[in-house]
Amino acid sequence: MDELTVDEQTVPMDTEDLAWASLNTPLSVDELKAFCQDIERLYRINPMLEFSEWRSLDKYQFFFRGKNISQHTPFDFEFELKVSELADGFQVDYSQGIKSNTTFRIESAPQGSTLTITDHYEGISEEDRLARLNEVDKSIVVWASYLQKYLINWHKWSRVAPWRWYMSRVWQPMKPIARRITYMLLLISLVEVALITLGVAIYFVEYT
Repeated sequence: MDELTVDEQTVPMDTEDLAWASLNTPLSVDELKAFCQDIERLYRINPMLEFSEWRSLDKYQFFFRGKNISQHTPFDFEFELKVSELADGFQVDYSQGIKSNTTFRIESAPQGSTLTITDHYEGISEEDRLARLNEVDKSIVVWASYLQKYLINWHKWSRVAPWRWYMSRVWQPMKPIARRITYMLLLISLVEVALITLGVAIYFVEYT
């Protein structure tokens, strides 16, 4: 599996106002397209977004609000987003804010597929963009990294029903900090089990 390939462009720019990141995945093009149809899951994988509400308005339109922690000073957001299909992926348009849309383009790759995420900021004037730099979403590279890790695990474990249930019902609704705490608690529990097992093994070796 190739390493994550990412690049990010500064916003705003003189010609195109965008930021983008690209990642390799082990999924086929059709599998990746099917995975990306769950828009809520796609956005909740981003560890820089803390959701307080996500609501479906219709099949292709959603409302969500929360806090973006990708800036030094976190900022609140509240959007409606509308999803439309592209020839090689799909586009998400935002009802308000400095970011006008995000495109997700899917291409075939030698060992699976490539997903390129591009945030576009050309919807408002350059003067307004410069005045609202504190609202720029700086999470795209981190998001791409977490998405790749998730997709690798999805490729390995998605056929296991308990794993799918945990990821959709327990992990996905969690805030990023809760996921990190849960991960640390699981690691601690595994270490404790290993130490208990080692202690029992030593006891039987020494006294039986």
